[in-house]
Amino acid sequence: MPIAAQATQMIDDDRVRVTRFDFAPGAETGWHTHAMDYVITAVTDCHMRLEMPGGEAKEVTVPAGTAYRRDEGVEHNVINAGSAPMSFVEVELK
Repeated sequence: MPIAAQATQMIDDDRVRVTRFDFAPGAETGWHTHAMDYVITAVTDCHMRLEMPGGEAKEVTVPAGTAYRRDEGVEHNVINAGSAPMSFVEVELK
C-alpha cells in the first residue's frame, strides 16, 4: 500500500485554500483532479514523479523557494521520487 503524503490545511476562506503537503520518500498524494487554479511553492527541493492519465509519467525538480501555477482540471498523482522528505505549499484560487 502506498505511503500517503500528509496534507495540513492552513487557510480555507472565501478567496483561497492553502494547504501544506509533506512527503516522506516514496509518499504520494494519490490520484486527484484540481477543481481550482492553483500555485505551488516549494518549501524544500522537490524531486517529483508526476503520474498523468494514460500512463504517462515525468520526473521534475522544483527547487526550494520557487513556485509554479497550473489551471483547474489538472489530473495527476504526485510522488516524492527523491531520497529525502519534501514539502510544498499549495494555494488554490477560489
